[in-house]
Amino acid sequence: MWVGCHVSTAGGLSNAIERGQERGCEAIQIFHQSPRMWRPTKYGPDDFAEFRERMDESGVEAVIIHAVYLINCASKDKELRKKSLTSLSHALEIGDGIGAKGVVLHPGSQKGEPHGPSMKRAGKVIAEALKRTDSCHLLLEQTAGHKGLLGRDFDETAALIELGGGSNRLGLCLDSCHLFVQGYDITDESHLDAVLVEADEKVGIERLGAIHVNDAAAPLGSCRDRHANIGTGEMGKRGLSAFLSDPRFENLPATLETPGPKRKGTSKAEVTTAKRLRREGLKRRAK
Repeated sequence: MWVGCHVSTAGGLSNAIERGQERGCEAIQIFHQSPRMWRPTKYGPDDFAEFRERMDESGVEAVIIHAVYLINCASKDKELRKKSLTSLSHALEIGDGIGAKGVVLHPGSQKGEPHGPSMKRAGKVIAEALKRTDSCHLLLEQTAGHKGLLGRDFDETAALIELGGGSNRLGLCLDSCHLFVQGYDITDESHLDAVLVEADEKVGIERLGAIHVNDAAAPLGSCRDRHANIGTGEMGKRGLSAFLSDPRFENLPATLETPGPKRKGTSKAEVTTAKRLRREGLKRRAK
């Protein structure tokens, strides 16, 4: 497992590597464009080469891209779906350019529309984005269970993968906070094991491409997506230790998306804490 956090690309794509190193990251997550605007970044071969070179010289072993939250693949609005397809394809192209482990996507929101047609629209956009790009994996992030958001459980994720064409480029990203507030008690090894067995049966554990490590600021089963700093929320250090040490997460990027001590993003201290909790969990499992 490569532990790290989300970092900014402000000032240039490769600057994310330095910010990751400053925080002691083994993995980083970045946005492919401003999360507040549709305007795509104009990265080219030189930017990709510089990023790869800096990454090779650093302790950062893996990078994932988070597709911006503006994207809604399920929207009934044709113009919004068109923008979503363009942005998602752009993310995958950058993923190809920098050798990302995958692009993480929130599949979409019904916005009051019927569930079935919304799922089909999302699947169609996902399939087209893969068709337009080469090899980067697209990882569907399981959501926090809020009504109307697609990807609420493993059944729905499996259905989206099928509707998206079933490509081996399609995978899964699990977020500890999302799972917990969705109603999955993953705060000890046995409960977590049962959840991952279900994921394997319904989606296929081989499709798991990344994990997000966040404590939960809302209770179990609340369906409220509120991230807390590591060890300060409802899951606690013991719960996150169990999550971080599961053997099925080996060789995956594990990135924190916490508010941080000053609400300016994950700190180096939190990354260090996550690594320590993982070590503690591994020791406990070895007994």
